[in-house]
Amino acid sequence: MPGATLRTGGQRRRTHTEAHIPAEIVVARIVYWVFGVIEAIVAMRFALRLLGANPAAQFTKFVYQLSTALIAPFLAVFPTPRVQGAAFDWSALLAMAVYALVAWGIVALIYAARPREGVATLEESEHVDDSETEHRL
Repeated sequence: MPGATLRTGGQRRRTHTEAHIPAEIVVARIVYWVFGVIEAIVAMRFALRLLGANPAAQFTKFVYQLSTALIAPFLAVFPTPRVQGAAFDWSALLAMAVYALVAWGIVALIYAARPREGVATLEESEHVDDSETEHRL
C-alpha cells in the first residue's frame, strides 16, 4: 500500500514504498529497442525489395538509404535472385539474424555482469506519536 497510514491508539505509522527497476533491466530494454528499430528498417527493405517496390519513390529511397549502411557488411555473402523487378534479399535476412544475435549477446553480457532478479523494493517507515504533537499545540 503506497503511502499507507496506520493509526493505533495515540500513534500513527506512515509507510512509503517505492519500486526501483535495476539499471541492467533498463539498459537491456534500451538495447532491445535500438536493435528492434534496426530490425524494422532492414525488414522494410526486405519487404520492399521482395514486392518489387519502385526505387524512384521517396519512401523506398528513404528506406534503402537508411538500410544500406546497416546491411553493407552482408551484401556480398549471398547472391540476390531477381524475378521481374522483385528481389529476394538474402543479405537483409542475414543482417536481421546477425543483429538479433548481437542484441541477445549484449543483453546476456549485461545480465551476466550484474545478476539480480526482479524489482528491488525500498520501504521507509516513520513512527509519530500523536499524543506528543497534541501537547505541543
